[in-house]
Amino acid sequence: MSIVVTGATGHLGRHVVEQLLERVPAEQVTAVVRSPEKAADLAERGVRLAVADYSTPETFDGVFAAGDKVLLISGNEFDKGRVQQHRVVIEAARAAGVALLAYTSAPGTLTAALADDHRGTEKALLDSGVPYVLLRNGWYHEVYTENLAPVLEHDAVVAAAGEGRVSSAARADYAAAAVAVLTGEGHENKTYELGGDEAWSLAEYAAELSRQTGREIAYKPVTVEELTGILAGAGLPEPMAAVFAGVDASIAKGELVVTSGDLARLAGRPTTPLADAVAAALEG
Repeated sequence: MSIVVTGATGHLGRHVVEQLLERVPAEQVTAVVRSPEKAADLAERGVRLAVADYSTPETFDGVFAAGDKVLLISGNEFDKGRVQQHRVVIEAARAAGVALLAYTSAPGTLTAALADDHRGTEKALLDSGVPYVLLRNGWYHEVYTENLAPVLEHDAVVAAAGEGRVSSAARADYAAAAVAVLTGEGHENKTYELGGDEAWSLAEYAAELSRQTGREIAYKPVTVEELTGILAGAGLPEPMAAVFAGVDASIAKGELVVTSGDLARLAGRPTTPLADAVAAALEG
């Protein structure tokens, strides 16, 4: 039996594999990657590599075996039909007779366009009959802390989230939940709503940045249309800019507040505070 992680060299996948290696022998872990060069360090540590691409179904032949536990990390190629890409993995897992397929989805409360592919994938997974876990990941701290350059350049947090709050957590927290599911028992056909312990507003985020930098960083609310224009002006394709601005509209409506406590319970510890993520990003 292998624990198989797709997208294993991505931001979240890396965290998952690293944390798995703390729990199980390396030979029990399979990392599915598109570029084996990016995973050479994992191979050196004894992790099995499988080279496969969501867009090329035949590359998944032989990747899974009966009894495997699989983590399907959602793809990030929004223009390539993500639901169909995910179906490729689900079908290969079904045909192989895997014991469990966990999928990194989005909060059940999220109505933004970003959630559409996740809902489609959830339906495909449930229809497949494969024992599933829906890991409905909330927002990541890193969405904000990895994009500090324009904030610090203009001393402003610009968003269309109004006074809405976000229950974000660190990628490492979501990875810990996935690892708990992949290495534990009794998670079949469960749905977990995952988010950070503390919800915060963009005004509070600006205040935290001000506190840690010693500068006066303001929160500047804008409309969804204005934010779409700003993101497009920064180089994002307009459809993608609209999708991300739409998430801010959902934040304003409270759709990214998660109160289940599932993430801390699965991780076995409190989630990473936003202030810690800010501090790490500023040091980095």
